[in-house]
Amino acid sequence: MKNIFFLAILAILLANCTSKPKATLVNISTPYGDIVVKLYDSTTQHKKNFIKLADIGFFNGTLFHRVIGKFMIQGGDPTSKNAKPGVLLGDGDTNYTIPFEYVPSYLHKRGAFAAARENDDKNPLKASSASQFYIVQGKVFTNDELNAVELKVERRTKQYIMMDFMKRVGKEEELKNFRQLVDNRDTANIRLVIEKYRNAVEAQYLRTKPFKITDEQRRVYTTVGGTPHLDGAYTVFGEVISGMEIVDKIAAVKTDTNDRPIEDIPMTIKLIKN
Repeated sequence: MKNIFFLAILAILLANCTSKPKATLVNISTPYGDIVVKLYDSTTQHKKNFIKLADIGFFNGTLFHRVIGKFMIQGGDPTSKNAKPGVLLGDGDTNYTIPFEYVPSYLHKRGAFAAARENDDKNPLKASSASQFYIVQGKVFTNDELNAVELKVERRTKQYIMMDFMKRVGKEEELKNFRQLVDNRDTANIRLVIEKYRNAVEAQYLRTKPFKITDEQRRVYTTVGGTPHLDGAYTVFGEVISGMEIVDKIAAVKTDTNDRPIEDIPMTIKLIKN
């Protein structure tokens, strides 16, 4: 009898030791309803920082200030609190960034929760904003569309390589002019600049790992959907486990020319206590 009792206690202890740790969940409350996000354990620094900001109420009263249908909804800008209608938002942040934490299996699938950041020409190490985040709505792709995404990412990568090269060789004025051409979408003159630096760019690009969408990624993006061109460029550190219909509702609202919703969408974020 004593042996049976001992074995029963041992079984309980072993079960407790092998049980999975509880997931870290946060609740994002909006006028449209609640979104529940699970934060990933592997992206340690992003998880820790987000919990810290949520605990002190940093996000409460901030807006989903950038909304693009079939792409994503973005929030977390502290300057969006009490912002006047029509004001361009998105430049607000904390006084620090979070190092890039890339996990290849964390895709920009529908419902992915990721950190916003500045572009590669200003931020080549891909450091994340400490407060601004986005939730992927995305869309379902065909394989032909995914092939086009690969080409788009290749062109973007080569453009950043060229801009970095111009900076390194002291062509600051030419770089400034090129950025203006990009802002103005002056494709004819953009091509001329690209052609001028083609050989140097191609040589550098061959030393990088080309962006390729794997068979498994294709399976996800042709069924679940998402935004594949962002993979490997931004830190995905969680996913929506409840409330994607709320994300869809927010993604469908009317916006101005800066992608800011016409009617403010404030949020409150709290850690869900297990």
